[in-house]
Amino acid sequence: MKVCIIAARNNSDNTKPNSLPLKRSKDHLPFYVITGGPGVGKTTLLEELRQRGFKVVPETARQLIKAQQAIDGEALPWKNRKRYMELMFEGCKAQFEKTLHDVRTDQPVFFDRGFLDALCYAALEGLPIDQEMKSLAETRRYHPQVFILPPWKDIYHTDAQRTQDWNESVFTYNKMIQTYRGYQYDLIEVPRVTVQERADFVLESINSK
Repeated sequence: MKVCIIAARNNSDNTKPNSLPLKRSKDHLPFYVITGGPGVGKTTLLEELRQRGFKVVPETARQLIKAQQAIDGEALPWKNRKRYMELMFEGCKAQFEKTLHDVRTDQPVFFDRGFLDALCYAALEGLPIDQEMKSLAETRRYHPQVFILPPWKDIYHTDAQRTQDWNESVFTYNKMIQTYRGYQYDLIEVPRVTVQERADFVLESINSK
């Protein structure tokens, strides 16, 4: 399985060529989740991959929070956690199905979190997870390689959508590991390096399989 690796070590060359076709694995869609706790540089990494020509599916949770804040809605983690989790899961499911329908499956697609992140949130908050959610998580499979970004205190900050403190972010990271492994995904930790080096690491990891 080969993709186009853009070595962003030469600062004089700022071109970002389009990605080359990624051959579909015999058993897996090339739908790669990039996840981690809050404030770990995940969205920045995905933007780097997008600029290199790869398809990136944005994070549902932040979009949901912004939309609910705009209408003074209830589906927010500090108002109605259960409804927030349900809508987050439904949003991730819709993204998966739309991407499956719209995108050529021989091309790499990077997801800013997946529906297992919603299940992780439910576990963190002690919320019930119904059987339909569990079944979907077992049957709608991303690529088994999942890239997880570790907590990084030097770059961590809160904002209007990210309200967790540092200790909560570390706890979330550990729960992410438990959740994804529970659904038989192989976690690859992305090192704390520059965004260009992180993107190279992700692509090289894909190429090595």
